[in-house]
Amino acid sequence: MYKIADEEIIPRRWYNIVPDLPEPLSPPRDHDPEKSSIDLLNKILPKEILRQEFTSSRYEDIPDEVIEQYLQIGRPTPLVRAVNLERILGFRGKIFFKNEGATATGSHKINTALPQAYYARKEGVEEVVTETGAGQWGTATALAATLNNIRSTIFMVRVSYEQKPLRKKIIKLYGGNTYASPSNLTEYGRKVLAKDPGHPGTLGIAISEAVQYALEKGYKYMMGSVENTVITHQSIIGQETRRQLEFMGESADTLIGCVGGGSNFSGFSFPFVESETEMIATAASEVPKFSKGDYKYDLIDTAGIMPELKMFSLGSDFVPPSIYAGGLRYHGAAPALSLLIREGRIKTEEVTEEKSMEAMGIFARTQGIVPAPESSHAIATVIDYCKNPENQGKTVVFNLSGHGLLDLSIIRD
Repeated sequence: MYKIADEEIIPRRWYNIVPDLPEPLSPPRDHDPEKSSIDLLNKILPKEILRQEFTSSRYEDIPDEVIEQYLQIGRPTPLVRAVNLERILGFRGKIFFKNEGATATGSHKINTALPQAYYARKEGVEEVVTETGAGQWGTATALAATLNNIRSTIFMVRVSYEQKPLRKKIIKLYGGNTYASPSNLTEYGRKVLAKDPGHPGTLGIAISEAVQYALEKGYKYMMGSVENTVITHQSIIGQETRRQLEFMGESADTLIGCVGGGSNFSGFSFPFVESETEMIATAASEVPKFSKGDYKYDLIDTAGIMPELKMFSLGSDFVPPSIYAGGLRYHGAAPALSLLIREGRIKTEEVTEEKSMEAMGIFARTQGIVPAPESSHAIATVIDYCKNPENQGKTVVFNLSGHGLLDLSIIRD
C-alpha cells in the first residue's frame, strides 16, 4: 500500500498533444463556404476555451481555483490493482485500473466541465448549454455550472433520456435543466420530429440542438468530447496515472480504454504517447467507426452548424442502434486520436454489447465496482488481452471511465 499527498499527484498543468503529433493536425473546415465556422465558435465558446483549442503550446497552466475544485470533487482518483480480477483470469501479470468513477459525478467528464464552466463564469456568462449521450457529460455540466454559480441546459439523446431516468434526476438535483433530443425547443429538433416523431435521437442531433439553442439565447456552449481543448483537460487522468505508477515502482506495458468521442481514452493515454507503451482503444461493435468508418473531413453535428473535422467517422447522419452504452454511440472520433490510429501508434478493438455486459458482471463480482456500460467495453478488452498466453507477465492499466450505479436499469433480470 502507498500513501501520497493529493498535491503531489494532481498536475499543475494540462498536457496538449498537438506539438507532439507525428504530423500537423488538419485544421477545422467550413462546411458552408458562405459561413465562417470560426466566427460561430467565437460566438458560442468562452474566449479562453477557443484559445486553448487552437494553441500549439505543449502545456497549459491549471488555474488555482480549478485545482481547488478538482480536490473538492475527488481528484486525484485512485489507481487500484485489480488483484481479484487477476486471480479469476489466472493472469500472471498485473492489472491496474484508474478509477474515474470515484469523482463526485461518477465519471471522467467532470475534468473538463469544471474548467469550461470556470472560464465561462470569468467572462460573465449566466448560462451554459450542451448535449449528452449517456448522461455522464450532462451530469458533470450541471454540477460544474452550479459550482461556478451559473445555470445549465442539457439536451439528452432521447433513447438515453428514456433508458436512464436516474440521470435526469441527478442533473435536476445538481441544478441543471434537461430535455430529450430531438426536442421542440429548437428549429432543428422540430425538423427532425416532423420527419420521424419517434426518432431515438443521436449525439449529432443533440449537438446541433445545443449549439442552435446557445446561439439563439446568447449563451455559451460546453464541449463534451472530440475537441482538443477537452482532451487537453482530460490529460489530468494520464498524468496522475504516470505519477501513481512511479510512486508504486511500476510501469505500464499496455494501456486500454473505451472510445466514444475519444476524450477519456485520449486523456488517459496521451501523456504516455512518447513512451513505448502499447495502447488499445476499444469501440462498440455496433458503432464500428474504426473498422468501417473512413478517415475524412466530416461534420461534428448532424445539422452542419459546427465546422468539419478530419477524423474517423461513420458519417454524421449515422443513426446507431439503441445500445445501452450511450457514450459510445457517437459517429466519429477525436482528430488527434484518429491521426494516431491511422499512423498505427494506437491499436483498436471492437466489443459487442453482449460481451461488455458479461465483462461488467465479472468486474462487479471480482472488484465490487459496477462499471459504466462504456467502461465495460474496455474491461472486455482487458479480459481478452489477459487470456492471451503471449501477454502473461505484462502490466496492464485501463481507464475505468465511470461507474454504472446510475445505469442499473440496463441490468437484465
